[in-house]
Amino acid sequence: MNEALNTLTTEEAAQALGVTPSRVRQMIRSGQLPAKRFGKAHLILESDLEGVRERPIGRPPKSASTDEKRATGQIRRSNGTSTTKKGGKK
Repeated sequence: MNEALNTLTTEEAAQALGVTPSRVRQMIRSGQLPAKRFGKAHLILESDLEGVRERPIGRPPKSASTDEKRATGQIRRSNGTSTTKKGGKK
């Protein structure tokens, strides 16, 4: 079987997955989606789409809600700035 017949461009893979071409390129960069570089383009095996097709849709949930952060003192109510120091000495 010829692999060239089963390869997709970034745009075709995006359409098959229901995402944007930019998201497909991001998945390639992060290693989630294997691809071969052909000049400036990426070629993706159609069979490799199955590995990312079952991924959760949308962004992962936030670690804590803003209200929870306010309750623990990580965010001030007045202007939304953080109360924790970053990189400074105590």
